[in-house]
Amino acid sequence: MQNTDSRRKTWDEIRDVVVIGSGFAGLAAAIEARTAGVSVAILEKMKTPGGNSVISDGGIAAAGTLMQQKAGIHDSPELMYADMIKAGMGLNHPDLVRELVEKSNEVFQWSIDCLGVKYLDRVDQFGGHSVPRCYTALNISGSTIIKQQLAKVRELGIELRLQTYFQTFIRNVDGRVSGVLARNCYDRKNAESGNDRCIKARKAVILAAGGFGSDVAFRIAQDPRLCEKIDSTNKPSATAEALKEALKIAAVPVQLSHIQLGPWASPDEKGFGVGPGFSDYIVFLYGIVVDPNTGKRFVNELADRKTLSDAILNIGKPCIGIADAKAVKQSGWNIDKCLRKGVVKEFYGLQELASFYGLPYAKLKHSVDQYNRYVENKVDEEFGKQILSNALPINCPPYYGIRLWPKVHHTMGGVQINVRGQVIDLNQQPIQGLYAAGEIAGGIHGACRLGSCAITDCLVFGRIAGRNAAAEKS
Repeated sequence: MQNTDSRRKTWDEIRDVVVIGSGFAGLAAAIEARTAGVSVAILEKMKTPGGNSVISDGGIAAAGTLMQQKAGIHDSPELMYADMIKAGMGLNHPDLVRELVEKSNEVFQWSIDCLGVKYLDRVDQFGGHSVPRCYTALNISGSTIIKQQLAKVRELGIELRLQTYFQTFIRNVDGRVSGVLARNCYDRKNAESGNDRCIKARKAVILAAGGFGSDVAFRIAQDPRLCEKIDSTNKPSATAEALKEALKIAAVPVQLSHIQLGPWASPDEKGFGVGPGFSDYIVFLYGIVVDPNTGKRFVNELADRKTLSDAILNIGKPCIGIADAKAVKQSGWNIDKCLRKGVVKEFYGLQELASFYGLPYAKLKHSVDQYNRYVENKVDEEFGKQILSNALPINCPPYYGIRLWPKVHHTMGGVQINVRGQVIDLNQQPIQGLYAAGEIAGGIHGACRLGSCAITDCLVFGRIAGRNAAAEKS
């Protein structure tokens, strides 16, 4: 079907631009394409829109924003670029990173001005970032952004088709992508459900189908360690079918084995859960993570996600994240849901915490006392953690603990794109009529994605793909 000559094909439907996927990237692409005046259809295989974007924490990274200026935070696209390249171990495609950081402030402001997204009145700093540059959507959920995108989709009259499964690309004899074969009324539990439709894309197809974090077979092929015993924060629908179809038409695969684990995840809950909010916003910033065997710190808690995940996996079993009442207060986050679900435990003394997790108390106390000295001196002599200006010693009960074990979270690899969002083939030429954006596009984050950069990536390149797809000649 991929090589079908569309001039001889009877099309069931015709649109200017067809977008595959309804997460951050797909919706951004559709909005830009429709704003440019072309007809757009969004195909979503599930019964509800949003994909993994809905269950993210809604954090977006941007440099040089008005919020940073008001808070006296000195930042720039150059510094953000350096942070991303460092975390990515230099494996990032520099031109794509440059495009992302230079448009980060613009796309953040676009989400506010055009979409009406509201953010918490705070700027956070996550591991691997040199300065605070992360903004969290209201309700601490990606659904806050998705809802506003969907409202814009409705306002613009964009067609959103749920339970429509993308099967393969249809191409002209010259190799140009001219449409897709899709299945309407698709039910994930019944692969034979629905009926096939050939949809012509007069201008282009935009691939925004997300990553493959829940596709155990495909991820094992890239990294044999990531078997079914490793949980994922992704929805079950985060699979590799669309990616594999792009590879079949000679799209270049980029760094597919670079699969990010979330070090803030807990084995005491399924999927993403509520624990990451406590780990990422409180423990890593103001607390410590200790080896369950020794009660000692073993890593810089503000390191990037790959460094943290690798360090925890090397221990071989869940490690313990610890913070106290002052850390919770300083963070400004409510942990009631974490406590109600039992993912985070509360203790009225450090010895009680040690006993519960089976930690050697004397060694744990030594670790805490030593870390407190680092906090007081504002220098971590052991692991080089950046001690935040508002950090305080860990000595105020109640103490809080969480078991940490990494889960598959983000796939950095995907198809190669250029700065126009075009998918690149094995001859390093654009595949005419095919664009990609979001997690399905590789090379932007290299070996490790920094926290909150995914939404920036999706919105920046989604908008780019949408604009350029709309500008294609029919």
